Amino acid sequence: MSDSKIPVVGINVLKQNGLDVEELKKLLIQNASVEFTAYYYFTNLRAHCTGLEGEGLKGIIEDARLEDLSHFEACLERIYQLGGSLPNDATQFIKMSGCEFLQLPANPTDHKAILEKCLKAEQGAIVNWDKVCKMTFGKDPTTYDIAKDILAEEIEHESWFLELIYGRPSGHMRRKYSGERPHTRKHSRALDMA
Repeated sequence: MSDSKIPVVGINVLKQNGLDVEELKKLLIQNASVEFTAYYYFTNLRAHCTGLEGEGLKGIIEDARLEDLSHFEACLERIYQLGGSLPNDATQFIKMSGCEFLQLPANPTDHKAILEKCLKAEQGAIVNWDKVCKMTFGKDPTTYDIAKDILAEEIEHESWFLELIYGRPSGHMRRKYSGERPHTRKHSRALDMA
């Protein structure tokens, strides 16, 4: 029996609620690719934050980087519950993210350029997860809960980078530990401390 003929009540209820499940799966897979690719690029950008100033920046980028990995993992289970899957080809998955802009700047240790790239990534993520929130609000409480929690962390990340670039107060308090993910912890166990 093909997957399309298997009766899945969890999907049928969402369709009855007026949700375009196929469009939601596409958005979740796209957002997963963005989060996964951002994790990779933030790893590289963080490594190029050198010198005394760079040491302070590494901690902020590390918090955002690990939380992006958590965001990737937070939506995986839901993608599969909805009958979706990730592409088998990792290069295809990375290309769908559109994150090429996160590659190292011409001067790979230019802290401001690195922070501007991080800010742009967080702002894009806010737009992406807001779409999922709007699509699922009142129709799919499970996906909405995941998306709103990811969105809350992405908004925090944006404020951190705005503070670092423009001196705009963010109210940012350092995480207790890297990868703490105060909002998405319940959706991803990848970074749980033993």
